[in-house]
Amino acid sequence: MRSPSIGTGLAALVLTAVVCVPGAQADPTPPTPVVPGAPSAADVQAAQDRAGAAEDDVAAIQQRLADAAAELDGATIRAAQASEAWNGARWAAHTARAAERRAIADSTAAAQALAEHEDAFRDAVITAQGMGLELSLVEAIVDADGVDALLEQTSANEHVQALFDQRRDEYLAASTAATEAADAAAAASAEADRALADARTARDRARAAAREAETVTARIESRRSRLVKRLARLQGVSIAVARAHQAAVDAEAAAKAAADAKAAKEAKEAKEAEAAKGGKGDAPTPATDPAPADGAQAAIAFARAQLGEPYRWGAAGPAAWDCSGLVEKAWAAGGKSLPHYSVAQYEQSTPITRDQLRPGDLVFWSDGGPGAIFHVALYVGGGQIIHAPRTGRPVSLESIDYWRTPDLYARP
Repeated sequence: MRSPSIGTGLAALVLTAVVCVPGAQADPTPPTPVVPGAPSAADVQAAQDRAGAAEDDVAAIQQRLADAAAELDGATIRAAQASEAWNGARWAAHTARAAERRAIADSTAAAQALAEHEDAFRDAVITAQGMGLELSLVEAIVDADGVDALLEQTSANEHVQALFDQRRDEYLAASTAATEAADAAAAASAEADRALADARTARDRARAAAREAETVTARIESRRSRLVKRLARLQGVSIAVARAHQAAVDAEAAAKAAADAKAAKEAKEAKEAEAAKGGKGDAPTPATDPAPADGAQAAIAFARAQLGEPYRWGAAGPAAWDCSGLVEKAWAAGGKSLPHYSVAQYEQSTPITRDQLRPGDLVFWSDGGPGAIFHVALYVGGGQIIHAPRTGRPVSLESIDYWRTPDLYARP
């Protein structure tokens, strides 16, 4: 029989072994309590990876949107250049036809004058030689040698000789003028035909550029729509919110680009002005918009009435417009006649600086001086313009720096 003390001690030893052995093998750090529904460390890392990837996707989409905007901008400029080239060619053809009509009228008048001088010279010959003058002698006056021979044969007095001389000189001068006028009329007709052919070529190019711009616009708008939808999913917002946010991003980027270009241009101009003054004096501060000049209020009112109407290249109303067509009709309402061509609108106006702008003045964009102008807008004051922007955008009221910094300014 075992001793009770021994049995008790053995049981205690076994119990101690059972309890202590697992403890000796475990990590001394207490385990993290598990909360039902909480993400694990792996879940958190995966979420962070997904967020980083989403940010990368957002940045990539925004870059693609910026690239699309640049592509659209390029197509817009090409279409504007082609449209204004067509307007210029059409204006040149119109001018050439008017010159042709004047030249033909001058030629007709010169021919009539020649006929009158022929009659006057014939009458002078008949008076000198008597009423029995042979018709063949009269016909000889149309040839210079015949006239000279006739004059050599006459025995008229000094008065008649002087009359002969006067009538002969008038006839020869009229003959020369008639020949030159006929040549000028022929040249004007040829120039008008050439200008018309150029206009047709420019029209075809403008039409092709407009179609390209329409195609690019449609493609880019579709692309932008898809990209904005992806942005909405990535950012966890509605498509409307994503679209509004992207519009704000685009506007901010455009404003920054315009502001940077404006600042660079103003700095360059200020430097040039400082150099011209020999480094003396301060640059003038821009003035506030003065009151509109005569007719400008009517021009601005007309332009405002067209807000929202569609852009169409080569159009000058009544329900669609291109840039120079809108300016032409706006200033026609203001009592000033301007061509439907932005280059000629600048040439027929008085150049001014940006600091001199007042409502009703014209604002131009160019690729290199007045001859390369491709877009025009009407300044309405407060740093704003009204213009017909491009295919896909209606007549709009917006900041003068909404796009590229303007290059030239003029007052009709």
